[in-house]
Amino acid sequence: MRRQFYLFLLLPFFTFAQINPQDIEIVRDNFGVPHIFGKTDADVAYGLAWAHAEDDFKTIQQGYLAGNALLGKHIGTKGAGADFIAQFIGSKEIIEKEYDQKISPEYKKIAEAYAQALNQYASTHPEEVLEDDLFPINPKMMLSYAQLQLFISSRGDYWVQRIVGNNVKLEAPKEEITGSNTFAFNSSKTTDGSTYLAINTHQPLDGPVSWYEAHLCSEEGTNIIGALFAGTPSILIGANQHLGWAHTVNYPDKTDVFKLEMHPSKKGQYKVDDEYLTLQKKKAKLNIKILGIPFKISKTYYESIFGPTLKNKSGYYAVRTPALYEIRGLEQWWRMNKATSFSEFYDVLKMKALPGYNIGYADKNDTIFYISNGLIPKRAEGYNWKEVVPGNTRKTLWTETYDIEELPQVIQPSSGYFYNANHSPFFSSDESNNPNPDDFSKDANFETYHNNRSTRLMNLIEAEDKVSYADFKRIKYDHQLPKPFVYSWMNINYLEKMNADQFPEIRELILRVQNWDRKATATSLGAGTYLMLYHKLRPYYDQIPDPKIIPTAILVKAFKEVKVHMLKHFGTTKVALGDYQKLVRGNKELPVFGINDVVTAMSAVPYKDGKVKVVAGESYIELVKFTPEGPEIESVISYGSSDHPESPHYGDQMELYTQFKTKKMTFDKETIYTNAERIYHPK
Repeated sequence: MRRQFYLFLLLPFFTFAQINPQDIEIVRDNFGVPHIFGKTDADVAYGLAWAHAEDDFKTIQQGYLAGNALLGKHIGTKGAGADFIAQFIGSKEIIEKEYDQKISPEYKKIAEAYAQALNQYASTHPEEVLEDDLFPINPKMMLSYAQLQLFISSRGDYWVQRIVGNNVKLEAPKEEITGSNTFAFNSSKTTDGSTYLAINTHQPLDGPVSWYEAHLCSEEGTNIIGALFAGTPSILIGANQHLGWAHTVNYPDKTDVFKLEMHPSKKGQYKVDDEYLTLQKKKAKLNIKILGIPFKISKTYYESIFGPTLKNKSGYYAVRTPALYEIRGLEQWWRMNKATSFSEFYDVLKMKALPGYNIGYADKNDTIFYISNGLIPKRAEGYNWKEVVPGNTRKTLWTETYDIEELPQVIQPSSGYFYNANHSPFFSSDESNNPNPDDFSKDANFETYHNNRSTRLMNLIEAEDKVSYADFKRIKYDHQLPKPFVYSWMNINYLEKMNADQFPEIRELILRVQNWDRKATATSLGAGTYLMLYHKLRPYYDQIPDPKIIPTAILVKAFKEVKVHMLKHFGTTKVALGDYQKLVRGNKELPVFGINDVVTAMSAVPYKDGKVKVVAGESYIELVKFTPEGPEIESVISYGSSDHPESPHYGDQMELYTQFKTKKMTFDKETIYTNAERIYHPK
């Protein structure tokens, strides 16, 4: 009761416009998905926060704790890294400086209503509060968390880790753990004249960047079904009655590192052109726990004209990315929610508030569109921007980014389709519609490669003159690797050339993989052997020189380890994929399809008894068909709508998910209310 009273005392000091919960209805469908109805967009934001808090208040708090340098206080040393980066990027300072001018009055109402609901939920459910110091939450704290996430998505954290680790040489990622797919067909490619959009994300299945599904509907024009991350006041991917969009992760060069030239004798002085400037010294204050005992420590960092700066054994390095200087990302997503046409949607993109992510789009007017979106710096020529660049001249101090119109994109291609699977934007459609890489700066470092998923999607799409909706779903749920393998991070194709007779001890396993149809079905023995092999190859990655062609000798070692693993844990060498790989939620454990880099991608970690469990990959799926009668939507999520084990919706979508099935979603209010499991106001 003391904590509850304390929170109530603090709430009146904030000048939020009070929301009347009686103006909001939360309608839970048979899968527990919240349909939020309100008079205003602010009402809906309040209702969304309340519903999401009911389902997973813990994860919302964890995100905000990380974004506001309080995670270490909650979980100890493991949270110190996030707390340091949250302070290193200076989000609190820039938000404090720019909030009043940069955030529109309309969006402030949304953010305030969302925060008000979280604070009210905390005050009425004090037993669920993780850290008293987090409350009361305010809109600036929400923006701080968003900026941390967008800095991470720009690979800023990658460079911070490399600087701290005294290794600033760029390295390729070791494997494609997550990704995403999106593709769309307009009427020139579909048999029924409808427009199809696949929203097919590959994210962690749990945690701050796992998806939460909702339907938001206000009398101010919002009416959208889609998914969002914990702590987000609007939909991030989804469809309204006019249009829909998906995101996939893209990898152009959005972040730069500058090595400063320090004065030979004057500490803290760095040279820029013909003058010496003074580093601004700062202290990150970190709260950690060791053996349950709280400690406060500090870590020094600096600020230079190039950005936040760190010192390591070899010198001083500054990190600079446009995400550091943009606080309107959440507002842009909210405005995307409310767009009703392609021209409106494209105008919203011109805000240039999202530092990254591909966007795949389709609408009721039969328009399809793809863009490799992002804030890409306009850099001076003559430097190797893929690596560390000199920080001793203003020539490298970029201040502008490319406009939306200057980025690789495909609008209404004559082919009738686009597709993206985290591969090159220059392979987005057919040859006649693809963007030309010569039209873009090499310093932007746009992807130029295919991967297994993109190769497979391209082959499936181009095999059909026109696609039915059944074809569309078949393509989306494809789970077959192409021949040859097309991993962007390694070459495993020596596998096909191995002479199994030379290795009698593992002959059976080699032949099984070589003869495998490359379909990652749960019942497949070939898929089970291959995924085990894939996992056993991981520790050898650092031993293989570039360009990471895996030699026969290492394949043989890995195959032998697979055999030992099978016999030890399963008592046989005939282990199907679903015997080895599980979808796990609480006490429920289901065999599951998918492996790394098939269209229905999965990434798994060790579980128990020699098995692995899926932790990332296929997550939220939304399939949209735009017809003359309106959009038709079906969706599924990996677990369920609630994070509470006692809830019937903790894992009630798992069977649909593992069987390539979906549930129907609707905008029709009468149908939603008629079939509702529960209708109520936020308390």
